[in-house]
Amino acid sequence: MDQFAWPWWLLALPLPLFARWLLPPLRGGSTALKVPYGHRLDAVAKGGARAVLAGGIGLLPWLAWILLCVAAARPQQLGEAIEPPQEGRDLMLALDLSGSMSEPDMELGNHPVDRLTAAKAVLADFLDRRGGDRVGLIVFGRRAYALTPLTRDLTSVRDQLHDAVIGLAGQETAIGDAIGLAVKRLQSQPAEQRVLILLTDGVNTAGSLDPKKATELARDSGVRIHTVAFGGDGSMSVFGFRLPMPGGGDEIDERALRDIAKQTGGRFFRARDTAQLAGIYAEIDRLEPIRHPGPALRPRIERYPWPLAAACALALLAFARPRRRLA
Repeated sequence: MDQFAWPWWLLALPLPLFARWLLPPLRGGSTALKVPYGHRLDAVAKGGARAVLAGGIGLLPWLAWILLCVAAARPQQLGEAIEPPQEGRDLMLALDLSGSMSEPDMELGNHPVDRLTAAKAVLADFLDRRGGDRVGLIVFGRRAYALTPLTRDLTSVRDQLHDAVIGLAGQETAIGDAIGLAVKRLQSQPAEQRVLILLTDGVNTAGSLDPKKATELARDSGVRIHTVAFGGDGSMSVFGFRLPMPGGGDEIDERALRDIAKQTGGRFFRARDTAQLAGIYAEIDRLEPIRHPGPALRPRIERYPWPLAAACALALLAFARPRRRLA
């Protein structure tokens, strides 16, 4: 037995002796309760510890009392360490904050909104369902910046996402730099957990790292990239009719994004509205289930039933033994 859950119960072991020493002996008068085996109890009381040590009639009750105190202290044994599995993912989110994300060709709650507002709403819902996951957030424009590292504090990730604004990282689009920064942040993670989800609505127009070179780095580092091309067709809905936007158009480099996903073992997705984007993140949720062990635990195995059963058996034997002698 490795430990006791309530060891203070062992302090009760000498209580019968203390009661014998502290309580005054009965002098004269009549007994309050008469039982057939009263003289035997008197013998135990008068004999005290000597009767127990001598192996007299008080031995069985004393052993029963000791075992009862041990059972009350709840002896426990620590079992073998186990690591319960937990569902979880380690994901880096890379969000485009270039100027083109201000295009108001999306709808949210039947109201026209820009692309960034729509993406934030879908990503916030995505984070709400990621209990137990570790998520990091990268934003990119002319440069790429890590707003949050991989963390289970999804509230902080959500707050940083909410505060992100168009142009925060510049007006251009540095897809290669975003991939390179994500690879750097994910290198310390196990290979099967290195996942990047990259959302953009344009083509690479800035940055110091070419997207092809960044893709090779990601592939060699075992980082799987899911690319999401997000943007409408250059029109907006007015009273149920699609009207072209001035200067609108689909300028997303789908071929490059497909190639990034294919070379790294990920998937390419195309979202032209908020509903399609929400469906894409639901699909990514299905594609990236990662089981990793939780904190190691050593279960406590209760052992008190054994001394408790022995105490009950000795108590029954102690009371049955005098009756046989009186018969």
